[in-house]
Formats: sequence, structure tokens, C-alpha cells
Amino acid sequence: MSLLRLTAQTLIVFLNTVFAKRYTNPSSEIITVLAGLDAVDIVFLDFVDAIESIIRSGGSVDVRRKAIEVAIALTAGANQTSLVSYFTHKDLFPSLMKYAQDVDDSLFLFEPLLLLGLLANYNKFEFRNPYRLRFEDFVNGTAIQKLIVGFGSVCSRSRDYYVAIQEDIEEGWTLSNTLKYIGLGVLAPSRSSTPTRKTPNADESKDLFSTLPENDVCVLLSAYDFIYANKLFAHTLVSHPSDTGKTESPFSAFLSVTSHIVHHAYRSPRSSLYGHLTLILLRIIIEDQSLCAKIFSPELSSSVRLCRQRPPFLPKSPPLRPIAAAIFDIAIDTITHNLRRRLSVPLYIATLNVLHRLLSYLLMTRTRFSYHWPLLWQTLLSLLRFLTTYADSISHDPELPTLIDTFLAVLSLAVCSGDVFLPDTDSYNDLFYKIVENGHLLPRFKTTFSHLSRPTSTAPATPSPQTAASPAALIDILISISDHFTSLLDEEKGKVGTFSGGTKNLSPKEVSRIIRKGYETLRVPETEGLERWVRWREVDERGLLKKVGRQAVEDARRVVGNG
Repeated sequence: MSLLRLTAQTLIVFLNTVFAKRYTNPSSEIITVLAGLDAVDIVFLDFVDAIESIIRSGGSVDVRRKAIEVAIALTAGANQTSLVSYFTHKDLFPSLMKYAQDVDDSLFLFEPLLLLGLLANYNKFEFRNPYRLRFEDFVNGTAIQKLIVGFGSVCSRSRDYYVAIQEDIEEGWTLSNTLKYIGLGVLAPSRSSTPTRKTPNADESKDLFSTLPENDVCVLLSAYDFIYANKLFAHTLVSHPSDTGKTESPFSAFLSVTSHIVHHAYRSPRSSLYGHLTLILLRIIIEDQSLCAKIFSPELSSSVRLCRQRPPFLPKSPPLRPIAAAIFDIAIDTITHNLRRRLSVPLYIATLNVLHRLLSYLLMTRTRFSYHWPLLWQTLLSLLRFLTTYADSISHDPELPTLIDTFLAVLSLAVCSGDVFLPDTDSYNDLFYKIVENGHLLPRFKTTFSHLSRPTSTAPATPSPQTAASPAALIDILISISDHFTSLLDEEKGKVGTFSGGTKNLSPKEVSRIIRKGYETLRVPETEGLERWVRWREVDERGLLKKVGRQAVEDARRVVGNG
């Protein structure tokens, strides 16, 4: 072990010990411990110069990597002090990019990515952070590609922690599987060449899942800043191919870890927070129309390993399909698996925002898209049922009006304009049938949430869609559509009001025929602006981003502390 590496490792341990203590006045007391108030400028200017020099050309990659870890330990540990400002005076960006281009192992790119994210978020709402400006101006395509490959590797590794607890790929038929299924596993052929792993039971799995995602996922904060500030980075992330079929593409890896995080988001506030952040990243990407065109393009079809660890499971999908289909699946899974009395309203708003932008793109470009649409309609109407049933549990949430607005915008957009983007009439008829099936809930939904109104004096934390129609008007449209088809179905049965249990049972084929016929006489009021949305702005979510930043800093401290 070289002297430089040993010194760096010792310094990391020392810094973590100093920052772990509680102080009455953290900034001044930590400075006193590390350098003394009188000598802090001299000591830390020299210290930052030394760190920058080692990262740029400090010999072996291992030593340079340790120097980055020292910077992470200081940036994360002293994040609430003025010490981090010394890194804003000495620009580490060129040295970190040189290191990124010099390393061959993509996993070695985790540390520079993490450090850049921490530095770019340091007091970024209080002053023009120089690292954020660097992100905006960065156009080195080669370095960006390497960073993206590194980000994809971290996402794959973070996803694998979930898979290690519970495998979520269905195995094909084998003799061993069949014998185990009927209780004769003892007769199954042994596979001594394959290492075995003890499968945790339900309680153990619950405890293990509650500790995830792993600390490495704090690199999502860096990805957020790059994607938000740098269009070249975002386009390269979406377009970067897989490594000749050996590994998944970086964007597929990101979608995969997103799927696993949001699948288990309800397990802890930390998991919900990171799930919210991943959905924001998807929203920013989808709001770029050229990127949205790519994720719907068959030419960029990709395979994404989605989470299937708890029923109901997502349906099986083709090996290759447009990326947008996987994003729809992630949104469905988020809604399905996080329905709790203590609903995470911000998480659901973020999910519905993603759906709203996807459907808006299809409508504006008049693109017909093949997908298992019935599952999406079923999921949205399950959310309608949940909100109606458990309204009392979420009635005091300040963001509830935004949730209701966004939900109604998504459902109304599908109902009023589905004929533009659904692949065939049967898909559209199925949507109407599901609306009729749940028609009895719509008046209750209107009564339950009629007291909600959009804030006028101050902007909401999460802006609602820019629809011209009010929520009450949108509910009335849905009710009128339900009533229209219900009356036709009741008339066909020969007894008004007996759709839910009349004397004549209609076959699915007959129901489909009646709905198809009823569509000809349906009069849907014109609704302007259902496809409009408010572009993501940091100022609207300053509180959330500060919370994410604090969590990422805490996780970064654990990363270097466990190193």
C-alpha cells in the first residue's frame, strides 16, 4: 500500500470521526478542530490544492480515487459549514473529468459523479454555484459517455441489492421446479456447481427491503443535476446503447432501479424520497419533446428488467419494446403497490405527472401506441376507488388539490382523446366500459372532493396541469359519459337501472357492441388544455430538493465511512 493511499485512508477515518460528533456551533468548532480559526484559509487552500493535484495526476488510479473519497468525506461531513466553499473557489471539475477519462472500470466513476453532485448542490439556492454552471456548459461528449456508463453501472449494482433479497425473474419449466412445487423438492436433482444462497423468509425480506435502496443510490442527485442542466447529457443517457448485448444500456439500468425503488417506496420515507426523485428525472426527460420522441420510437427499443417481487405482477412483456412502455409499467407499479392510508401524496403526484406528459405527447403528435392499456385504466380507476374510500386519511394534506387536479387531467385526457392515440376501437371501448363499471363511484368522488379548489393567492408546491376546465367540470364530464352508456345498457336489458344486476345478462360481445354504438351518439363537451402541463422548475420544489440533498449527503457520509 502506497504512502499516499494510506494517508488518504487515515484522513477519511479522521474526518468521519470529527464530523460524527455533535457540536453546539458546528461551523466554528469544526474549523477549530481541523485547522484553527486563524489558520483556516492557509490550511484549507493548501489542502484543496493538494487534493486537486492528486486527482489530476496523483499516480495510480487507486490513489486518485482515494483522494476523491477524501473530498467526499469533507464535502458530506462539513456540508452545513463554510468549509465546502473552499472547493467552490478551487475548481475540481477539470481534474475530475481527467480522472473519469483515465479510468477503465465503470464502477470507478461512482466517486467523481457523487462528488460533483454534492458540490453542485452546495447552497445552490443561495448563490450561483460554479459547479452547476460547469454542468450547463459541459460539452465533452467522450467524458459524458463515460460518466453515463458509470451511472448505469451504479444503477445496476443498486438494483442487484433488491434482487439479492428476492429473485424477480420467472424461471422456465424444469423438473426441479415442478418437484418443488408439489412438495417433493427433496427428489429434485442437485446442482452442486451452482452456489446456493439461503432465501430469507417473509419477515427477513421485509426487514431487508426496508433498508434499501443502498447508500450508492445517492448518485441519483448527481444525475438529476446533469439531466436538468445539460441537454447533451440527457440525450446521451437516453440514446446510449448497451455494451454489445453483454450489459443493459445505462438508461435501461436507470429504469430498472427506478422500478425497484418505487415498487418498495412505501417501506420508508427515505425510499419514498428517492422514488420521488427518480420520477422527477423521468418527468424532466419526457418534457423534452425530442427525447420523448426517442422513448416512443421502436428504433430505440430496449429490454428493461422491471420489479416483480410482490403481486399483482406486471404482465410479461416482449424482450424488446419502446422505452415508453417500460415507463408506463413503472407508473402503474408505483400506483398499485403504494396505496396506503398514509398515502405519499407527492409520490402519486409525481407518478401522475409522468403519465400526463406521456399521454399528452401521444395526443399532440397523434401517435397510436400499442400497450396493455386495460391495465392502465384499471389502475387509474383503482386509485379513484381508493381516494373515494379513504378520503378522510388524506384530507389534511396540503397537496391534495394538486393530486385531484392531476388525476382528473390524466383520466379525462384518456376519455376525451383516447381515440387519437389508442391503437384500435376495442381499446377505446374498453376504457368506456371500465368507466361505466365504476360509474357509481364518480358522484361520490365529486361529493367527497367538491370542497377542494385550486389555490389562488399563492402558487402550490406542485403546480397543477394548465387545464381550462375546472376539476368539477371534468368530473361532470366523466359522470355524463358513464350515465350515457349506462342508460344504453339498461335499455338493452329491458329494465332501467339494472346494469348492476338485471334480469338479462349481457355477454362481453354484446356490451362491446352497445358501447360501440353508443359512441356514435355520445356528445363529449369540448375541453381545452387537457394536454397542457407546467414544465419542471426547481423553484417550485425547493423544499423537496433540499430534503433530497440532505438525504444524499447523509448517504454519501455512509459510503465513505464504510469504504
